[in-house]
Amino acid sequence: MPAQKAPLTLRFARLFKLVVWLFKTGRNLNRIDGSDPEQRNRAIITLGSTALQALGVKLDVSTPPEHFHTHGNLVVANHVSWLDIFAMSALYPSSFIAKQEISNWPVLGKMGRNAGTVFINRNSRKDVEPINQAIAAALKSGQNVSFFPEAKTSSGTSVLPFKAALFQSAIDSNAPVQVMALRYYDHLGNRTTEPSYANVSLLHSIWRVVSMPELHIRVDFSKPVYPDERPETDRFTLKDIAEAFVRKKVEEDE
Repeated sequence: MPAQKAPLTLRFARLFKLVVWLFKTGRNLNRIDGSDPEQRNRAIITLGSTALQALGVKLDVSTPPEHFHTHGNLVVANHVSWLDIFAMSALYPSSFIAKQEISNWPVLGKMGRNAGTVFINRNSRKDVEPINQAIAAALKSGQNVSFFPEAKTSSGTSVLPFKAALFQSAIDSNAPVQVMALRYYDHLGNRTTEPSYANVSLLHSIWRVVSMPELHIRVDFSKPVYPDERPETDRFTLKDIAEAFVRKKVEEDE
């Protein structure tokens, strides 16, 4: 039986709202004063929450992030969809680490640059050390920095192996690692792979999202992991702790 789809009128209404969101967000990001972190954080929270509102996507949060340390965190999550960034931004304002190709995307690339995104070449190991230094400096200044340790998107029903390299920045700055697990559910409360950005174009993925009658993103937070809690902690230990938490949450209702 074919999956139920949203009416065409609703799909196009969501697309129209998304275009309006792009215009307003691009304008707001251009007004950000880089020397005012509170202004930037407010803008990023607004960016994430209004994007989800435009698409009719709802967040279901297990433990609000305000219960934890909210500044200077290395925030990591599994990567399923372009919607991940909006969900994380709505809850944890931060700079993102993203693949270099995104910087050239129309509109979204410029918005990412204005929001403080750090673009890296994932095919070059020479980028790792300077990127870790940049992340560590941002963390020491109290800024949150987010990235996806899987390095690419999955279907959302499983977890790809995490990469350890960028966890070194948390050790270098003695910053807590905040782990988030993201899961997607349809209007019937069933897990869905429709929002996945794996092996589809951006436009195709957007159309699949707006065609869903309703979409929920369930977000689970771990307790912050502090690198100095155990003297033997290294980037591989942090990677293993983060991956174990995410894998448990992602696979528990599959």
